[in-house]
Amino acid sequence: MYALVDCNNFYASCERAFNPNLRNKPIAILSNNDGCVISRSDEAKILNLPMGAPIFKWDAFCKANNIEVFSSNYPLYGDMSSRVMTILEQFTPDVEIYSIDEAFLEFKGFDNYNFVDYGNQIRQRILKWTGIPTCVGIAPTKALSKVANKIARKFPEKTKGVYVIDSEEKRIKALRWIKLEDVWGVGHGLQKRLQAKGCKTAFDFVKLPDEWVRKNFSITGWKLKKDLEGVSKIKLDEVTTKRAIATTRSFEYTFSDIDNIKERISTFATSCAEKLRKQGSSCYMIYVTLSSDRHKKDLEQHRASQVISLPYPTDSSLIISQQAVLAVSHIYKTGVKYKRAGVGVTGLVPTDNYQLQMFDNENPKHKPLMHAIDKLNKKYENYKVKLGNQDLKRTWKMRQERLSPRYTTNIKDIIKVK
Repeated sequence: MYALVDCNNFYASCERAFNPNLRNKPIAILSNNDGCVISRSDEAKILNLPMGAPIFKWDAFCKANNIEVFSSNYPLYGDMSSRVMTILEQFTPDVEIYSIDEAFLEFKGFDNYNFVDYGNQIRQRILKWTGIPTCVGIAPTKALSKVANKIARKFPEKTKGVYVIDSEEKRIKALRWIKLEDVWGVGHGLQKRLQAKGCKTAFDFVKLPDEWVRKNFSITGWKLKKDLEGVSKIKLDEVTTKRAIATTRSFEYTFSDIDNIKERISTFATSCAEKLRKQGSSCYMIYVTLSSDRHKKDLEQHRASQVISLPYPTDSSLIISQQAVLAVSHIYKTGVKYKRAGVGVTGLVPTDNYQLQMFDNENPKHKPLMHAIDKLNKKYENYKVKLGNQDLKRTWKMRQERLSPRYTTNIKDIIKVK
């Protein structure tokens, strides 16, 4: 059996966990730089606040309807997500973290368990230990557990947040209920092709002949069909090393001066280097992108990128930052107002196992230096040790005018009990 555990309105629930006054009130969470709505509580959805709404257009609507609006508090959300996932590992060792607020669990050897009770135990422990409400869907396959989770979420009074598909009758009833566009794994292209065959629900999809599905769709489409039939074909994903790493951000304002842009590029490059070291990889290639604000049609537009090939693999912040800054100097165009930049690294190899060069190799002093910097930053947090061309006061410069405290990741923001 598989379970899909999904946190309800995760970002809003994180805010409510530390501010009970927000319970039952409409909440909206904004994207980077307070741009648009990326998450809404159920109360905000009822008020018809649309997903992706630009806040500068909907600010008056939010005030008129008493919608609490917050900047994205990613340190808080990331920490709360980590706590939820750690709790899930207490119920089974086989956990696949699917996103920041949901995970698949596989139950091997749980044949005699009452899964309704077990699902309720999962919900109650997460709620008690973190304050985050969840829904749990349990079924014989991953795709069906997604369907079960949607049922648990849609009918909370009947299901109490837990629904188990454990019979053929329940499976068929669930597939007849769920619309084709709501099925996990059915993208827009697949949806259009299936609708052309007269499919409106998941049940219509599974009635199609296997031979036709394999002939007209990819192996992934066939696996999804079998999963919905109750035959497990989609397994838990194993944790793998990333083959490319990137850090891209929008600036809090448009920049036209090269010095500000170089500082941002250096910070993004350093972030990539830290991620490399964390997974034990080094890179052979660095790519840098720079683009203007495409929404401001009246301004000169410019978008460019450059790839740098290195003679030897490296995970050094010094080298990656130096090369990235050099690249952005080449693609920068005077007079253009830039809004977004990014640094990526690829051509990854294990740091402890790669082909050595006869003459070109990294300065041997870099490895112990990077180790010392990582150790200090981990101990004191907030990136106390930086390169000289980085802004010493801030890592990500974003407009966050509605930011809540970082209750669990900053000692200064910890709740005080009086």
